[in-house]
This record gives sequence, structure tokens and C-alpha cells, in this order.
Amino acid sequence: MSLIAIAMNLLLAVLLAAALFMGWRLNRRLKALRDSHEGFAQAVAELDAAARRAEQGLADLRAATDEAAETLSDRIEKARQLSQRLDRQLKDGPALRDEDPDEAERAAERRLGALLSSAHELRPARPRAEPARPRPASRMGRAFDEDLFEEPERPTPGVLRGDRR
Repeated sequence: MSLIAIAMNLLLAVLLAAALFMGWRLNRRLKALRDSHEGFAQAVAELDAAARRAEQGLADLRAATDEAAETLSDRIEKARQLSQRLDRQLKDGPALRDEDPDEAERAAERRLGALLSSAHELRPARPRAEPARPRPASRMGRAFDEDLFEEPERPTPGVLRGDRR
């Protein structure tokens, strides 16, 4: 074998070793990419579950707001009716009787109190809508929620001073 053939074989061996090394590095990077892709997919699934819980919470909030608005409008309408009735009674009251104006005002206040208490007693109770139950979250999401709302542990006095027991 000539010196040129040996040099060419050595060059080929070095190039082959470099190709193997590059292939090994590329394989490690592809494996890391696949692992991160799986973690990303899991994070997206948890985010989707959180979005569903938020949508359900908004729906419950809308229902509660609608119920409160309806209750408020009913109370406002009832108050208007009582106010009109009281105005009519106040207009007709002193003219029908020859009373002292102060006594008529006190009588009107008593009638107003009686009307308001009777209106409060006659108001029917509204059934409350039950909020929808949230869907079960993944283990990671539950662990995060539990960690988020737990009280932090309080250190013992000996730990704060550096005492070891």
C-alpha cells in the first residue's frame, strides 16, 4: 500500500468518526425535542381544561347576574307601586279628615311602614339555580390548585434560630 492510500484511508476514518459524532449529537437533540413536545402537549391540555372551567364560571356568573337583575327590577317595580299608592293616600288623607298636619304625616309614615313590611312578607322566595359542577382537572392542575390555596407551613421557633433537635 502506498502512502497516499493510507492517508486517504485515515482521512476517511476521521470523516466517518466525525459523521458518527454528529449523528449522535443530532439524535440527542431530536430526543430532547420529542420530550419537550410531549410536555408542551400536556401543558396545552391543562390550559384547555382551565379555559373550560373559566367558561363555566363565566356562565354561572352570567346566570347569577341575570337573576340579580330580575330580582332588582321586581323590587323596583314593587317600590314604584307602593310609592304611587302612598302618594294617593297622602293626597286623600288630610282632605278626608280634619286632622293636624303633623298627625297626618305620622299616620302616613305608619301606613308606609305597614305597606313596606307587608310587601316584604308577600314577596315569594325565588329558587336558586345550582351552579354547574366543574369538570375534573388533571393531576397537575389539581396539585397546582391545592398548592395555590393552601396555608403556608409555619416554621417552629427552634428552626428560626438555627437550633437542631
